[in-house]
Amino acid sequence: MLSLIIAAVTIAIVVYLLVKGYYPQAALFIGGLILLTCTWVFGLGTLLPAKTTTHFGGFDVFKVFSEGFATRIGGLGLMLMAIGGFSRYMEHVGASSALFRVFEKPLKHIHNPYLLLGAAFIVEQIMVIFVPSHAGLGLLLMCTLYPILVRSGVSPLSALGVIGCCQFMDVGPGSGNANMAAQVAGMDVSEYFVYYQLPLFIALVVILTFVQMFVQAWWDKREGWKFDPANVQTFAGSKPMADVKEAPKFYAILPVIPLFLIIFFSKVAGSAIRMDVVTAMVISTVIAIVCELIRYRNLKDVLATFKLFFEGMGKILAGVVSLIVCGEFFAQGLIKSGAMGTLITSADQAGFGLAAMVIVGGLILWLMAFIMGSGNAAFFSFAPLVPPIAKTLGVSTVSLIFPLQVLVSFGRVSSPITAALIAISGIAGVSSFQVAKRTCIPMFVATIVSYAAYFLFWYHP
Repeated sequence: MLSLIIAAVTIAIVVYLLVKGYYPQAALFIGGLILLTCTWVFGLGTLLPAKTTTHFGGFDVFKVFSEGFATRIGGLGLMLMAIGGFSRYMEHVGASSALFRVFEKPLKHIHNPYLLLGAAFIVEQIMVIFVPSHAGLGLLLMCTLYPILVRSGVSPLSALGVIGCCQFMDVGPGSGNANMAAQVAGMDVSEYFVYYQLPLFIALVVILTFVQMFVQAWWDKREGWKFDPANVQTFAGSKPMADVKEAPKFYAILPVIPLFLIIFFSKVAGSAIRMDVVTAMVISTVIAIVCELIRYRNLKDVLATFKLFFEGMGKILAGVVSLIVCGEFFAQGLIKSGAMGTLITSADQAGFGLAAMVIVGGLILWLMAFIMGSGNAAFFSFAPLVPPIAKTLGVSTVSLIFPLQVLVSFGRVSSPITAALIAISGIAGVSSFQVAKRTCIPMFVATIVSYAAYFLFWYHP
C-alpha cells in the first residue's frame, strides 16, 4: 500500500510540473528519482541485480538512469538518431520536395485532405507487417509520407496524429507483445495472429480510418487551422516550401531507399541478407551524397554537408532520446517500487469473474501503458500472472490474455511520453502532448470497439 501512495503522490507531482510547462525531461527525471529513492529508503524493492549494483543504494538510483541511457543509445536511440539525421539531409538536398512533386498531380484530384489522411492510415497499417516497430515505422513515415501530406493541404498535427497511430495495435509475428501473449497462452504466434488478432485488427482498421478523418477534421476546425501553400514547413527548422531549392526529379527516390532496403532485405521478402534501420539510413545518406557530388561537382562543399546528418542526429538526441530515457527512468521507478505489481495483485485478489477481470485488468494495463509510455513494460510485468488467474477462473489462458494484450497498445499510443510520439513530434517541432491529443480519441474508440468485439465473439466463460 505504501508503494501505491508514493506512486500516486509522485505521479501527481509529475503531472503538475508538465501541466505548468516545466521541461518534460526534468519533470520525468525528478519523478523517477523520487520513486527510486523511496524504494531504497523504505526497502520496497531491489534497484539493481547483484552483478551490477554499486553496493550503495544512493548510487544505484543514478546507475538505473545511466544503464537505461546506455541501453537506449545503443538500440532504439541510435535508430531514432539515424533516421533524424537522414531526414535532415533529405530536407537539405530537396529530396522531400522532389518526392512530393511526383505525387502532386494525382493528389490534386483528391480535393479533401481528410480523404488523403484516411488513405494514409490504411497504408500505414500495411507497413506494420514489414516494420513492426511503432517508433521505427513512425520515423520512416516522417521521411516519406509526412512531407507529402502537409504539402497536400493536411495540417501538420493531423498528419502527426495519423502517423502516431501507425502501430496502434501490437499485431503480427514481429510484435514483442504478440509473441509474449502467444507464448503465455501456449500456442504458436501465427495461430494467435490469424485466429485472434487479425479479425479484430481488420475491423479496427476499417472503423478507425473513418474515425481518423472526422477526428482530425474536428481538431483542425477547433484550432482554426488554415492551409497556406506558400508557407509549408515540413520539419522543425526547415525552410518554407517556397524557399526550398529545386532538386532533380530522380531525387524523389532518395527518401524511399531506406524503406526499400529494409523490406527487400528481410524475412518477408525471403532474403538471406538482413538490413537494420541504422545501416539503411547510412547507406541511403551516402547515396544522396554521391548524387550531390554528381549534381554540383564540388567535392569539398558536398562533403561538408555530411555534418547535417550528424546535426540531425544530435537534435534527436537532445529532444527525443533524452525524453525517452527520462520517461523510462520514471517507468522504472513505478516498477521497482512495487506500485505496478501491487496494483496487478490487488486486481487478481479481488475475486473478479472473467468479464470483470477483462474490463478491470484491461483498464489497469491501459493506464499503466499510458503512464509509463511503454506497452512492453506494462504487458511483460503482467503476462506471467495470467495463467494462474485463468486457471482460478476456469477459463483458457488465451481468453484472458488476448484482450489485455490488445488494450495495452491503445494506452501506449495515447501517451505523450511514448517513444513514437516523442520522436515524430520532435522532428516536426511540436509538443508530443499536442500529438497525443490527436491520438487519444481514436484510441478511445478502439478500446470501446475491442471490448464489444471481445464479448461478442471471443468471450467464453
